[in-house]
Amino acid sequence: MFEYNRIVCAVDGSKTSAHAFQKAVEIAKRNEAALLIAHVVDTRSFATVEAYDRVVAERADSYASDLLEDYEKQATSSGLNEVSTSITYGSPKLKIAKEVAPKFHADLIICGATGLNALERFFIGSVSEHITRYATCDVLVVRKQQDES
Repeated sequence: MFEYNRIVCAVDGSKTSAHAFQKAVEIAKRNEAALLIAHVVDTRSFATVEAYDRVVAERADSYASDLLEDYEKQATSSGLNEVSTSITYGSPKLKIAKEVAPKFHADLIICGATGLNALERFFIGSVSEHITRYATCDVLVVRKQQDES
């Protein structure tokens, strides 16, 4: 039976990514795998504003740090021994599949089917779609739960 050894879970703070995180913890426990919880600060969304107001970037960094710290605590308190976090900057749809997962030597990426940026998804496709297309390892795309309409 195939087992996963190194799992990347991409999170953005949405309900769907929280559900993906819970699945990632379950799968990591079942496989006794290392878990990397990754967040990509989408610098494209605030690059122009940042030229006028540095506070936007500082808030994005603070949000990412708090989010990952909370998830890391949850993962370790549920019994995982090997948990780490990663904050990177750029386009989430490219960074997760082409940089974060290969650097971690991941054999599975877990992400939510939908995230926080509905406008971008409408115009150029979802992050999960790009991850699925460009990842060199298995990808599990987690759908929202029925009660999350």
